[in-house]
This record gives sequence, C-alpha cells and structure tokens, in this order.
Amino acid sequence: MSARSGTETAGGQRPRLFVFNGGFLTQRRLRRMLRLAGHSLHLGLPGHDDAVAVWGNSPTAHRGLSVAARRQVPVLRVEDAFLRSLHPGRAGEPPIGLNLDWSGPHFDPARPSDLETILARHPLDDSAMMARARDAIARMREIGLTKYSGFDPDAPLPEAPYVLVIDQTRGDASVTASGADLARFREMLVFAQVEHPGMKVVIKTHPETRAGYRPGHFGPEDANDRVSLLSDPVDPWALMEGAVGVYTVSSQMGFEAILAGHRPRVFGQPFYAGWGLSEDEYPLPRRQRRLTRAQLFAAAMMIYPIWYDPYRDALCPLETALDTLEAQVRAWREDRHGWVASGMRLWKRRPLQAVFGTEKPIIFTDDPDKAQALATAGGRRQMAWASKASPASGLVRVEDGFLRSRGLGADLVPPLSLVTDDLGIYYDPGRPSRLERLIEARADLRADQDLRAERLIARITAAALSKYNLGGTCPALPEGHRILVPGQVEDDASILTGTVAGQRGNLDLLRAARAANPDAVLIYKPHPDVEAGLRRGAVEQPEAFADLVARNADPMALLSEVQEVWTLTSLLGFEALLRGLPVTTLGAPFYAGWGLTRDLGPVPARRQARPGLHGLAHAVLIDYPRYFDPRTGLPCPAEVVAERLATGDLPRPRLANRSLAKLQGIFASRAHLWR
Repeated sequence: MSARSGTETAGGQRPRLFVFNGGFLTQRRLRRMLRLAGHSLHLGLPGHDDAVAVWGNSPTAHRGLSVAARRQVPVLRVEDAFLRSLHPGRAGEPPIGLNLDWSGPHFDPARPSDLETILARHPLDDSAMMARARDAIARMREIGLTKYSGFDPDAPLPEAPYVLVIDQTRGDASVTASGADLARFREMLVFAQVEHPGMKVVIKTHPETRAGYRPGHFGPEDANDRVSLLSDPVDPWALMEGAVGVYTVSSQMGFEAILAGHRPRVFGQPFYAGWGLSEDEYPLPRRQRRLTRAQLFAAAMMIYPIWYDPYRDALCPLETALDTLEAQVRAWREDRHGWVASGMRLWKRRPLQAVFGTEKPIIFTDDPDKAQALATAGGRRQMAWASKASPASGLVRVEDGFLRSRGLGADLVPPLSLVTDDLGIYYDPGRPSRLERLIEARADLRADQDLRAERLIARITAAALSKYNLGGTCPALPEGHRILVPGQVEDDASILTGTVAGQRGNLDLLRAARAANPDAVLIYKPHPDVEAGLRRGAVEQPEAFADLVARNADPMALLSEVQEVWTLTSLLGFEALLRGLPVTTLGAPFYAGWGLTRDLGPVPARRQARPGLHGLAHAVLIDYPRYFDPRTGLPCPAEVVAERLATGDLPRPRLANRSLAKLQGIFASRAHLWR
C-alpha cells in the first residue's frame, strides 16, 4: 500500500509514529505492542514519510489530528481490542490486544474503517479459519470471556425470561459517532417495552458506571414494577441466555449478543450492524453483505486486531491470547475474596502467597478451627494442604501439580503448578474429586481442545518433561520385553488412599509384576525422595525380583526404552500414557478407570466416562492445575510452564533450600519414630 495509506513507506518500512497523547509514552504495554507491530513512537513534528497515532476519539485525539492535517500525513487510530483485560482501562490494567486502523475508528460510521473494509471485502471463506472462529466463540462462552472479564461468576442473575436493554456511558465515542443521545436511549427503552408486551425489562449498566468512572444514560428513576436496573457485574453470556430480546445503541455487548445467538435490535451504527445479523433501526446503505457469525467474529477478532503474549513478549494469535486470559481470569475469580490457609509448612507460604495472594494477601494459621472462623468473619475462602485437610465442607484442598518444578518438593523447590480441589483431592479415590468431574467433561472435545492437548503432549514428550525434571542418566538395559516398575514413597497419601492392604509397598509391587511377567525384564526405579533419604520406601534387595535397579536414573529416559509400566499409583503411569505405553495399575490412581489402563486395583465404579488420551490430558494438565510463571509473576497457561521447564528459563532455588530440606527430613524421621 502507499505511504499515504499509512501502512508503510516507499522503502517498505512501517512509518514512524508521532504522538501527542501522554498515554502512549506512559503505558509500557502499549508502547511494546506497537513496537512489536513494527511501529516506533516519536515526539515532535512528522515528516513526509511519517504518520501520527491517536487514541480513538479520545479528548486528546484532536491534537494529533490537527498536526496530521497540517503536515498531510496519515493517522493511525489505536484502541483496545474487543477482549481487553479483567477490569476497565481506567483501573490501570494494560490491554492484551489492540485495534489498529488507518482508515478511521471502527465505531464511527462516517466513513469505512479498516474493519468495515475487511467485513465488506475480505473473502472470509477459509474453512480452517471459520472452524477456529467457531471454536473460539465456544471457548469464550465456556470460560466467560468478555471485554472486561472481571465479573462476579456468583452474582445472581435476573429471573428469566426478560428483555435486555444495554446501557452505555454518557459521552462514549461510539454513542456520539452514531448520532445518539439520551433521547435515543429512552426511545430504545420504549421500543423494548412496546415490542414485548408484559415482558420484564432489565437494563444492564456499563462496568465503568458501576465503578464510578462515568455515568450512564439510565438510573434508578427509570426503574418501576416492570423495568429493573442491573448494575451487578454478572456473567454477560449467562445474562444473554435468559433474554428473549437484546436492545443496544452501539455497545460491544451487542456484538457478544450476536455471538450468543441473538439478533439484537440496534439503535446506532456500530461495526457489527448491517451484515444481516442484527435488526437495525438506522441502517447504513453501503453495508449490504450478509455474513455468518463465524465470519463476523473472524474479521473482528482474528484479522483486525493484534494480540500480545506477556510471557513470551511477542505478538500472538487469538488462541494464545485466550490461553492468557483464561489463566488470569481463573486466578482472579478464585482469589478475589482472599484466602485463609491452614496446614501449610513455613517454607511453602511464600510461593503460595505468590500464586494465591495477589488480590488479597493470604492469612496463614496452624489452627484449622481458627482458619474457619477467620474465613467466615472475613468473607474469605478457606484452603488447606490436602494431606492436612479436615473433612470440613467448603474447604479447598491444595496439592502440587503434575508439571511442578526442576527439583524436588522435598528439597523445598517452589512449585510452578498447584491444584485446587473443592470436592476432594485427585489422589484419593474414596470420594469424588474435581479432577474426576473435569475428566468426565472432556469425554467430548472440540477441535481446538483436542489440538491443544495434542500439542501440549508433544511438547512435554519431546522435551522429556516430568513432574520434577531431575534429569540423570539411563543405564544400559538388558534386552527383552522391558517393564518399568516405579517405586513410590510408601507413606504417600496416594498409596494410603489408593491401594488395599497387602499391596501398598514397593516390594508388593515388584512381587506382583514378577509373578505376572516371569520372562520379562523388570527395571525397578526407586522414588527420588527415597533415594535422597528424605522419605520412606526403601526396598531391601530389590534385585531378588528386578533384573536391574535404575538408581538415580532419568525416569523419562527409561520410559523411552521400555515397553510397558506397572505401578501402584505413581504419576509415572500417567507420564507413560502420554508416551503411548501400556500401563497396569495395582492401585487406583487418578488416571485409572477411564479405559486407558489395565486396572488390577480397586478403581471406583463411578469412573464410567471414556475421555481418550487427549481428553484425559486436557483435564489433568490444562483444566485442573493453576500455573505460575516466575519470570513475569503472572498466572499462566500450562504451555508457558512447559516451555520454562524445557528451556530451563527459571530462577535458581535459594541456597538455603537444601539445608532446610535436610532438617525437615530429620525432624520428619524422628516424628515417625516418636509416633
């Protein structure tokens, strides 16, 4: 395109951007995203091959527009993308995406924007892109993502059915551009009542109005026996499920209403009006094309914006942005009320605070009764380390995740992932767990979920990742049909809850494996904590049953050299499944009972779903854990932790960890003797 269009100079480079709004200079994320998109920001007066950047139709945009007109250079309109953050920009949170437009603001119908041109002229016929769009819509709905996703998932919804009228802030640029005013909003409210006789009407206020940033067009004076004002931050997707009709001037919720299956009544001229997906009170004659929801979404969310990945400091596709938002939204929703924690060892408190205490600092106590009282009094949630948890209702159990660290928890290496379970805990088959529910839900995967799980498995197996990633060597193995028999910590909770008497020890496992496979090559791998002298489970003379004892060996290297695995409840069984190996269980680990293992232990009859390997991996590695990126200090998706572990891009453990771990082991051993 030509230099006058503003996209590049005669030499094929992006033009320099001159700015006259302080926000471009003070907002680091904004500057970085523009830099990654190929733009450099400058102060002063632009030259012939330069351009001016302005923020939408902000109060300061006139400065840049005036300079651009005098200097006869193009203008780049910069705005938040349609998925932005948890909270409104005025709260100070940086955006995750930007809309960059050389033609004009997408919300201003005075002339076609780049977005309108895409909607009118782009083929939008790529079947793969349309499939991605449909999956992304379903994912946004499942997670509950909207422009500002910091709504309260527990906020009560109005009793359905109702007509939904969407308010906007006074002076909003999209309202002004559509020629709308207070009278237009009142007209819309009248239409909503007349066109739905006798139906309740719910007016949804804007998040910035509730936060006190800007007033809306409706207030308490508009409520009556039939019309109610809803200012609570409810899930907009759930809100639209109960609506029989949606009315808007130009709100982005009108766009989301289309994605939710509505045909909204539109009293302005927003970007989503005029394409056959809305009822338009003021149609634009130039918009004649008829689009599908997937086409509208692909244009507005996949082609038009740029998206930012804060973990890799790079631009990214929409799906990666959804990964980021999903992790951050989940953390905020679970942590927003604060936590009271009990049963947490002193060394764990700092990493737990980093993961769960960003919204409100965690209150720690060693007294479970006091924890419950503090939680009740402060409106907080209560968590406890799973092995220390009481049967109290409402208690969330916490444990290490399955991609944990480079180093042992017994060495006090902080975890990169933690699981939270409000029903039970994954290793205890005696009661249902949240993980079981998630596995059941993943019996059917969308194409994007299946692909994500497949890629994560490939990343994990290619990098030989495991829970602790200790490395080590792989000894020369005897020829024959090799079976790996992983040892475990014998007083581990998964052994105590997931096995039956008589088959709870590593020696019991070795005997059973040898009895069933007299001619196989058995390779026994002691547990790292046991090898380190930190936990119980040592076997005297394992050579009596095993052909080789692989001490200090890399378990992932062993998995690449064996043909199957026999285990009690070890996580190594799950890691073997990821690598396509047959697994036999003598206990009832979380991955048993779903049709993927040969189960000789007491697997719960309730595990009837058949999720397949990708479904199991999605539930176990993506849905269940909370991940923490130590580089950015942010909640993150599983893929980021997998990359950090694979590359070793992690902070080094503190030097005192090993000494503290030894002391912990000594005291634990003496406590066992004293019992």
